[in-house]
Amino acid sequence: MSEGPDRGDLGPGEFHPVVGVGPHPKPWPTDAHFDPELLELGDRRNVVDKYRYWSVEAIVADLDTTRAKLHIAIENWQHDLNIGSVVRTANAFNVAGVHIVGKKGWNRRGAMVTDRYLHLFHHPTVADFKAWSLENGVAIIGIDNVPGCGNIEDSKLPESCALFFGQEGPGMSAEGLAACTEILGITQSGSTRSMNASAAGAIAMYAWAMQHVHNKAN
Repeated sequence: MSEGPDRGDLGPGEFHPVVGVGPHPKPWPTDAHFDPELLELGDRRNVVDKYRYWSVEAIVADLDTTRAKLHIAIENWQHDLNIGSVVRTANAFNVAGVHIVGKKGWNRRGAMVTDRYLHLFHHPTVADFKAWSLENGVAIIGIDNVPGCGNIEDSKLPESCALFFGQEGPGMSAEGLAACTEILGITQSGSTRSMNASAAGAIAMYAWAMQHVHNKAN
């Protein structure tokens, strides 16, 4: 019977061997974006092949050249476990910024260190986030299934906007809903009253990308 993978080959929070590369063959490349420590020891991070052996700073600088105009905002009043998963998805869509609204400390476990490659902003109150949105001309689109909301499937999303998500369970706060330019829900057909906040985040980001990324590519 074969043995399972050595626990040393597993990354934090993962249940399968980390996909990565070992030490870089010598002679090592000398370009400034390479990290000497990664070249020597190997790169086990969850990054695409293009960024193997690159320093975090170099990756962020390169991502900055192609950031989407999309922002993601999340209310953080209860240290919600789903915040990290939303952040990880935001990294996958290379958003312009992630805004934590409420408590500054948030549960980072689900982010799997992908927050290192994002621009994070903290707003102590919804009013502070609203002021930022007005100053920067970024419309706030609330994502929550509440009475009177539209549906994201049939809505035209602004290219420059912030998708605003509430907490798992209670959803968006009254202050959060009031700050929105528009509130959109995700049509459901089953018996559950609402879906997981991180799942809703992924659906909403993909809906935005279908309008402003994939259509351009085609």
